[in-house]
Amino acid sequence: MSFLKKIFSKQKKETLDKGLEKTKANFFEKLSKAVAGKSTVDADVLDNLEEVLVASDVGVNTTLKIIKRIEERVAKDKYLGTDALNILLREEISGLLSETNLESETEFTVPADKKPYVIMVVGVNGVGKTTTIGKLASQFKKQGLKVVLGAADTFRAAAIDQLQIWANRTEVPLVRQEMGSDPASVAFDTLTSAVNQNADVVIIDTAGRLHNKVNLMNELTKIKRVMQKVVVDAPHEVLLVLDGSTGQNAFEQAKHFTLATEVTSLAVTKLDGTAKGGVVIGISDQFKIPVKYIGVGEGIDDLQVFNKNEFVASFFR
Repeated sequence: MSFLKKIFSKQKKETLDKGLEKTKANFFEKLSKAVAGKSTVDADVLDNLEEVLVASDVGVNTTLKIIKRIEERVAKDKYLGTDALNILLREEISGLLSETNLESETEFTVPADKKPYVIMVVGVNGVGKTTTIGKLASQFKKQGLKVVLGAADTFRAAAIDQLQIWANRTEVPLVRQEMGSDPASVAFDTLTSAVNQNADVVIIDTAGRLHNKVNLMNELTKIKRVMQKVVVDAPHEVLLVLDGSTGQNAFEQAKHFTLATEVTSLAVTKLDGTAKGGVVIGISDQFKIPVKYIGVGEGIDDLQVFNKNEFVASFFR
């Protein structure tokens, strides 16, 4: 990829900064109280920092990992000042994100050797799944890619209708059937249509909630199996959409879906309306699944490719 595509535009940066304002304000207000009256990082400061991280929805396990790493660094310098705590935190959080999110892309791209590139989107109802699909379609189209959508969430008429609205808005074709149709049949028709149209990207919506994990697993497995009759290695990506504003509930959703199917990437939405942006750090660390997209606003361009370097820079700016 060229150097130019690595540049994170000023507009994207401003949108990201604004989207993380509530998270940052909440975090640093608590952090200031945690170090109040202290000049060095001692056991009390670390205990307070642990509470701050947990309260910011970073998650208990990830918090303990961060605290342990900072303890090890403090042990090397007995008189580490509290003014250095921000630097330490920034470095440790960057390190954690780098373990899972290896690349720092800025553009919406798909592998050129997979055509069509098939994305199956999963997630519970209400997390912004359909909206994320619509915004993805728009962004891929802006990159000059031909996109086809598939409405395989046939359990809710509203899901099909909402996806149709996004398809109309972004001017991309949507393959749909009636409510109650076999989701795998919709997926099959979508991939067949995409191949016939020589499409670059296919995005398949799936049911937000089935009765239990076994039903969910069976349904997603069937959709995969039927898609492979058209594109042998489909889906190339299973994208789990999570609502960042739900904090710890997002962890439970991630656990549910990762047990039901092999999730390969994450999209965390609604970060602009919450102070719980720390959930991005925890989920990335605990599930070892890269965060690929984040939603930092309601506009069609406010879905961004997750850039770990810019995320941490905005969080600590």
